[in-house]
Amino acid sequence: MTVVPVKRALISVYDKEGLIPFAERLSAAGVAIVSSGGTAKALSEAGVVVTEVEEVTGAPEMFGGRVKTLHPRIHGGILARLDVDSDVADLEANDIEPFQLVVVNLYPFRETVASGAGDDEIIEKIDIGGPAMVRAAAKNYRHVGIVSSPEQYEQVAQAVEAGGLDDDLRKQLAVAAFFRTASYDAAIVGWIGDDLVIPLRRVSDLRYGENPHQEAALYVEDGARPWWRDAVQHQGKAMSFNNYADAEAAWRLVNAEPGVVAIVKHTNPCGVAWGNKVAETFERAWACDPLSAFGGVIAVNGVVDEETARSISEKFVEVLICSGVTDEALAVLGQKSGVRVLVAGPPRAGDLDLSRLEQGFLVQTRDGQQADAWATVSERRPTEEERLDLAFAWTVAMNTKSNAIVIVKDRAAVGVGAGDQSRVGAAERAVAKAGERARGGAAASDAFFPFRDGLDALAEAGVTAVIEPGGSRNDREVIDAANEHGIVLVFASNRHFRH
Repeated sequence: MTVVPVKRALISVYDKEGLIPFAERLSAAGVAIVSSGGTAKALSEAGVVVTEVEEVTGAPEMFGGRVKTLHPRIHGGILARLDVDSDVADLEANDIEPFQLVVVNLYPFRETVASGAGDDEIIEKIDIGGPAMVRAAAKNYRHVGIVSSPEQYEQVAQAVEAGGLDDDLRKQLAVAAFFRTASYDAAIVGWIGDDLVIPLRRVSDLRYGENPHQEAALYVEDGARPWWRDAVQHQGKAMSFNNYADAEAAWRLVNAEPGVVAIVKHTNPCGVAWGNKVAETFERAWACDPLSAFGGVIAVNGVVDEETARSISEKFVEVLICSGVTDEALAVLGQKSGVRVLVAGPPRAGDLDLSRLEQGFLVQTRDGQQADAWATVSERRPTEEERLDLAFAWTVAMNTKSNAIVIVKDRAAVGVGAGDQSRVGAAERAVAKAGERARGGAAASDAFFPFRDGLDALAEAGVTAVIEPGGSRNDREVIDAANEHGIVLVFASNRHFRH
């Protein structure tokens, strides 16, 4: 194990959070500090002894600060291999002193783009000298430590005070630095062009993937704070691969509006309901398909109280995710230690949806809860109760694997036909699950009926209103079927396949 004592540090940072106390600790440990521009000014004003970069290079800053550290006396001091005789000779011949520590963080490019700034301002936040120094120090990690984030200050300060940076720490810092520059460049690529580079940080290992023989881990996009990252888990063992997949589907579904409760299995809803009382709404959601709900994920867009917790504790549940939970409810759920209880904020809209292909991806914008325009194409128009049920069925259908048919009664799903290879098959499955509860209900189809047989199956079960996107060459046949049955048929403006 090699420990590199730090005698000389180069500091050039945009984000000055924590900078002064960190530099004071370095200085107190006998480290000579070289710095540039605003960083040097901030350190000097705080009383830290600093040598400015211009004194080292003998060259002034140029081009509005675009060129200041790009100089052999800087990069030579970072890149020199002290165990290579020719490098040591080059240092001596050119009167260059080596650095053992480089502290750099970059211009806020992502933040500037997000602020809505103009192109000229954004371009000036494309850092050049910073990434060059970061990469140089990371490349030479056997001899140099690279600090690329204020979050690393404490660990590095302690190491310097204890005598230096060991091999493991320098390598760890180098990996973090290369990831930081990769992520930074990814943001620039995304802003300038059409190519997509997604930097992912490893959050944790998972016990396994969809099956025990598959390795798995959890990653997050660099700089992102998704709902699951900020969720608070109150009890239960660690979330599994399948738990996360089902929780994502369930949480997005219930966040369509407050008061929704859903039970999801294999990313498909097997029960969904809306109501003002959480405990009652949960029972209505569970009643849709209790057999499928066994071992599912429950999502509640609301606060879980003691009464709801008692109902949930009587069932076999893997995960409960909710907007809030009372202390009394947690006490009840605590008796079922196998249930993972998560409290989360709402999911964010607008991110990209990726599907894996061999050595590639299909990439699309996420199908959100946009308001689809409706047109009643049947002779009979929907009542207000039918309109509410159609809207609820439409929301559930767009969150169900295609081919999907969803039957709703009194804003509770009573039959869900999901992932069927044919639309009439999906309708028949939804009808079979709903039974007599289909009578007087409303149904949604995530895409058009290619023939009238699917609508016939729903009408014969007692469904009185149907919503679908239309667009089939047989639309006239389907409309005529609705009029024959005396039911409502509404065409929406979009289909909502979910593969």
